[in-house]
Amino acid sequence: MRTANRLATLLLATALLGAGALVVVEGLLAVAGRAPLLVDRARWARALGATRWDDPAVRASAVALILVGLAVLAAELRRWSPRRLDAGEGWHLHRRSVERRLAVAVRSVPGVRRARVRIRRRGAEWRPRVVATGDPAARPEVEFAVHQELHRLAAPRPGRIDVRLLPRRGAA
Repeated sequence: MRTANRLATLLLATALLGAGALVVVEGLLAVAGRAPLLVDRARWARALGATRWDDPAVRASAVALILVGLAVLAAELRRWSPRRLDAGEGWHLHRRSVERRLAVAVRSVPGVRRARVRIRRRGAEWRPRVVATGDPAARPEVEFAVHQELHRLAAPRPGRIDVRLLPRRGAA
């Protein structure tokens, strides 16, 4: 999503820069008493003179611009998952690779079938969140397996590991 945000920002900045340059050039031509470059001033003056703030087209345009602006703002302010995890001393680990390796380690625990691991960041600290299907009594073994795999990866010790073990459906 970071790439999409950068592309949207680049597109918006380019459009604003181009529109601003066109306004400056047209304004300078109007002050100099020359013919307009792209904009027919008489037609724009007629159209803007007849347009009222309470016209439906003006309201719809204003609402659309506000919604687009809020969507861009929300996308920029949302905290995204990190791509890389800082392992200290200039080393880093790729988040998705660590998630896959931790999920394999959790599935190696007897009594655990499916496992999904997501790593979330809270400030500078990152925390694995494990959701697995299996016996809830296997929680200590799951935490141990996650700690062992993190040790094998030479990863810094996370603050806390969230483990959620769901019982198998249909098990009698």
